[in-house]
Amino acid sequence: MKLLLKNATVYTNGAFSRKDILTDGEVFARIDDCIECGEAFVFDFSDKFIFPGFVDVHVHLREPGFSLKETIKTGTMSAAKGGYTTVFAMPNLNPTPDSAENLAPQLEAIKRDAVINVIPYGTITVGEKGEQLSDMEAIAHDICAFSDDGKGVQSEETMLEAMRRAKALNKIIAAHCEDNSLLEGGYIHKGKYALEHGHKGICSESEWRPIARDIELCKQTGVSYHVCHVSAKESVEIIRKAKREGVDITCETGPHYLILDDSCLKEEGRFKMNPPLRDKTDRLALIEGIKDGTIDMIATDHAPHTKEEKSKGLAGSLMGVVGLETAFAELYTNLVKTNVISLEKLVELMSLTPARRFGVESGIEVGKKASLTVFDLSKSYTVDPEDFLTKGRSTPFEGDTVFGECLMTVTEGKISWKTSL
Repeated sequence: MKLLLKNATVYTNGAFSRKDILTDGEVFARIDDCIECGEAFVFDFSDKFIFPGFVDVHVHLREPGFSLKETIKTGTMSAAKGGYTTVFAMPNLNPTPDSAENLAPQLEAIKRDAVINVIPYGTITVGEKGEQLSDMEAIAHDICAFSDDGKGVQSEETMLEAMRRAKALNKIIAAHCEDNSLLEGGYIHKGKYALEHGHKGICSESEWRPIARDIELCKQTGVSYHVCHVSAKESVEIIRKAKREGVDITCETGPHYLILDDSCLKEEGRFKMNPPLRDKTDRLALIEGIKDGTIDMIATDHAPHTKEEKSKGLAGSLMGVVGLETAFAELYTNLVKTNVISLEKLVELMSLTPARRFGVESGIEVGKKASLTVFDLSKSYTVDPEDFLTKGRSTPFEGDTVFGECLMTVTEGKISWKTSL
């Protein structure tokens, strides 16, 4: 199938310009002015914007094992509606992908039901228990990286050996950095809101101390290391320093950490995630981190739960919020339209940089796979979870007025999402 997308403002070669795009099969065939092709399906996108398909390196699709929360199909439909053409699926599943046998059901579900590209993670340890290392060699070919997301690897010796083996396999260690000994039963940030409302807090040190430990291990092993969902100002500074020292380190943060802080908390489960929303000074440090390149990419940490699981307030609800369908619009509205960062920078953070770090193709260029997303940046609307395609409904952005509606997503030449144009 050939697609001809006409008259849009297209992001190519680091800048925006008005272009037509012709796809042929899986690839971009032409990018030029005034293309005509009688064989193609034609879409006029005057006054609309076309970006390389977004890449999210941190998504919970919940299948196999937790399909009541999400499935490969619903999760990837949600991603496509948000402009994503590739997502990386986190490994806290049942079974956990710690061996070829346990990875197989996930790969089968992806092949059967995914509407966009899905690349799974493998676990660092068996069952994510932090003890015995997974069968890393057996699963390396089929995964993007190794992670025990949801749980920090507590043992320095275990992490050191995991890094050595990942280095030999030329794979990334993507770390959920959390020191269990410092949690003290906390479930929101240990700050003013927790103190005033009688909640147990999670200190920032529980995040930054494991990062500092792992950086020293990186120096010993030379492994490619990625820090998941950075939320604390100390973490940003530690990573900034490590980059200056030449450590092979990247990191991500989430839209909610850049837009919200603990002053925004309400007594509702939709504001509960791990790591938690921290102080305003942390949020501002994260923004500086994306501006100066310390933070390499934005990932949603899309983590759907059932309505019941998220209906027990801050203390009783499970941790995790959904984000695939709101990420771009929230970031565009709150960071680009307010002149905090440029639209070009946002495209880099959501597409080009994560793709480059994790070794997937991205960018609108002739000969590359035709993965893109089309947005109407003038369209405003209210975030309503009942409109979501994900099974999850819990978002801290419910009720926000945002700009930027995804009109179409094309994944390797196939339309994976389209509004009623």
